[in-house]
Amino acid sequence: MLMITPAAIEAVRSITSAEGTPEDAGLRISTAGDTETLQLAVAAGPAEQDQVLDAEGSRIFLDQQAAAFLDDKVLDTGLDPNGQGAFVLGQQDRDTSGN
Repeated sequence: MLMITPAAIEAVRSITSAEGTPEDAGLRISTAGDTETLQLAVAAGPAEQDQVLDAEGSRIFLDQQAAAFLDDKVLDTGLDPNGQGAFVLGQQDRDTSGN
C-alpha cells in the first residue's frame, strides 16, 4: 500500500482544505489512459472504484491502476528543478531480515 510521509500528508491537507474546496475533497491520483503517467487533481470525492487512503485528516483517492503501481511506493514532497514544491515518489524500504 502507498505510504505517505508526514510532509506529504500536510501538503495534501493544505491543498484539499483551501477555501471553496468541498469538505470531503481529496487528492486523486489516476493513470492517464493505458500509460504509466500519473495525474494529480483535487477531487470532491472518490470515484466508484477508487481506493481511499485517510491519513491524519488528508484524503488520497487512487484509481485501480494507480493503486497497483503505487503499492510499493512512498509519496513525499520535495523541490522540482525550478525550486517549486512538488510531490515525489520513492521506493519503500523492504525489511529483508524476515521481520
